Amino acid sequence: MDAEMRHRTRPIGGIGLCFALGLTSCVSLGREEPPQEYYVLGADTTQAVLIQAPDAAGITVAVRRLKLASYLGSPSMVVRRGPNQVDFTEFRRWGEPLGAGINRVVAGGLSSRGFRDVAVAPWAVQQRFDYLVQLDVERFEGLAPEDPTATDGGVHLLATWEIIRPDDGVVLARGTTDYRRPGWTVGDYPGLVSMLDSGLRVLSADIAAAVVGLRGG
Repeated sequence: MDAEMRHRTRPIGGIGLCFALGLTSCVSLGREEPPQEYYVLGADTTQAVLIQAPDAAGITVAVRRLKLASYLGSPSMVVRRGPNQVDFTEFRRWGEPLGAGINRVVAGGLSSRGFRDVAVAPWAVQQRFDYLVQLDVERFEGLAPEDPTATDGGVHLLATWEIIRPDDGVVLARGTTDYRRPGWTVGDYPGLVSMLDSGLRVLSADIAAAVVGLRGG
């Protein structure tokens, strides 16, 4: 009997050890995931220098809720590889809804150009403005080579915009800002945010010029 019992006895190992020690202890043996990183746009807005646009001082502007391409609605930052592939960066995310961040930075850019008042939706019902701005953001992403080992990338911001008369909803001006720049090192996400901020400054400047041009006309 003792010999038979000794023959049937087996050391605990593999899965059996997991159940003996508990699942948590087995999971802890795996490779740790990197911590998530969160980013916000407009880090330099507090240091913005007032750029007085001609005839801007008396104008009031409000930026409506923008339209955002659906694939940009994810909290993950987006990097495009080639014409059709997009990568959602699991551990690098926006710290606020992307549309709200873009609107906030664009409004800050308009304010820096000396407009009398710039608001972002939602605003109080009783507020009145000379012009409304409607943004449609189609691209807002890093650009990476299709070769996964290459690191020479860039950024792309593509947005169309309209300047609207609030009283009757008539579109007074339309434009497109297509900001594409090289110089991003793939994997440098603080650098990516900084370059996208630069694109938003160009977008704000385009809109400001169009608004002032309407008043001048």
